[in-house]
Amino acid sequence: MDVTTGPGSSVAGLDLFLDRAGGRVRNSVMDAIRDAIRSGRLVPGTRLPSSRALSADLGVARNTVARAYAELIAEGWLTSQHGSSTVVSPRTAEAIRSIAAPPRRRAARLLDHDLRPGHPDLSSFPRAAWSRAVKRALDAAPSEAFGYADPHGRPELRLALAQYLARARGVRARPCNIVVCCGAAEGLRLVAGALTDGGVAAVAVEAFGLSTQWASLTRTGLRCPPLTVDSDGADVRALENMADVGGVLLTPSHQFPLGVSLHSDRRAGVIDWARRTGGVIIEDDYDGEFRYDRRPVGALHGGDPERVIYMGTVSKSLAPGLRLGWLVLPERLVDAVVRQKGETEETSGFVEQLAMAEFIVSGSYDRHIRTMRAQYRRRREQLVVAVARSSPKSTVAGMPAGLQVVLELAGGDESALVRQLGWRQLGVQGLDFFRHPEVDDERDGLVIGFAAPAPSAWSAALDALTGLLP
Repeated sequence: MDVTTGPGSSVAGLDLFLDRAGGRVRNSVMDAIRDAIRSGRLVPGTRLPSSRALSADLGVARNTVARAYAELIAEGWLTSQHGSSTVVSPRTAEAIRSIAAPPRRRAARLLDHDLRPGHPDLSSFPRAAWSRAVKRALDAAPSEAFGYADPHGRPELRLALAQYLARARGVRARPCNIVVCCGAAEGLRLVAGALTDGGVAAVAVEAFGLSTQWASLTRTGLRCPPLTVDSDGADVRALENMADVGGVLLTPSHQFPLGVSLHSDRRAGVIDWARRTGGVIIEDDYDGEFRYDRRPVGALHGGDPERVIYMGTVSKSLAPGLRLGWLVLPERLVDAVVRQKGETEETSGFVEQLAMAEFIVSGSYDRHIRTMRAQYRRRREQLVVAVARSSPKSTVAGMPAGLQVVLELAGGDESALVRQLGWRQLGVQGLDFFRHPEVDDERDGLVIGFAAPAPSAWSAALDALTGLLP
């Protein structure tokens, strides 16, 4: 039974929007329902409001709506049985099929095994612990958290991040210097905009890296000259001869994709360059927690917080779908970066931010990192052993860290191999895919991710990989 609180005021029932034209009321109601069905807005099986509820919402007599329903039932548009709701008739399916059917899409290429670099094991996401964190966060959330978001991010998360990053990564952060963003990609875009507005003309990048990052920088008008990468990391000494470069983007803890760390002398050298020139260092610490042979290398940020922008994310440690990242900024750049968000900029939802703060404070984040570090260490060790057994002249390059390795094969053109169907169905990429377009250094190697397969699928993925080795 519909409950009403007064004439024309329906409380219970379903909402139904009808775009009614002028003329007789009953005819306009019928025409509006027919149009809604033809357009696919009301699909077969959709339940309609009762005649009492709809008449109250439209401000018309109940009998008028009842007669409109009866005529549409007789015409086959609607159907109803005694004591049940009025619904859109299944017979209308043919009339709306071409509109209601989902658009045709190109089929995505399916991987036999997911060995894409930089992808974590999503099947190991700590669902139970995260659900508890969400519940506790919502129970404790202040009412103002449900309002419009602070572009800096929730204070609870910024405080938790400052404490965690100082303890685990050696980052000298204060909550007021942290800006929460929707992942590393958005973070870099915000930084690029702030640097451009501040008069920076160019940001140097590593000769091998992510083209999406270079594109993000160039879209704001920045040039991206490359720095050679060798066994000691990016050759930052070349910055001395780049007069118009006002910043440099580095992956110092674990260079992507070559897998080396920035030598201590070069760490000191790039900080000295930034101090002398007024330049800024953008540190992408994309997988800094995952070092397997010893304790993770500390963040470069600790060397000079006023010259280094630290960029972090949960995309590798938890899941990219959470859309959570952060920037630890020099004080002079905080306002400039926040201004890049604008008044309507997309931001991470407060629930995810509060849950992440709870996840960190409760120790759940550390426990998850340790669990995954052990799992990924075992996988990398198994990969090294399997490659040595199957292809003794091939080598796994890069230090024991991160979620991917570079596989240097004993023979053959790796760029040609990666185009072969077998390799493509593993999702691997050749090193050339990550080469800066201005660099002539055409190294051979395949970039293999070992983290993405679920634990139950890892053995088969490893067998498939070694089965293709020359």
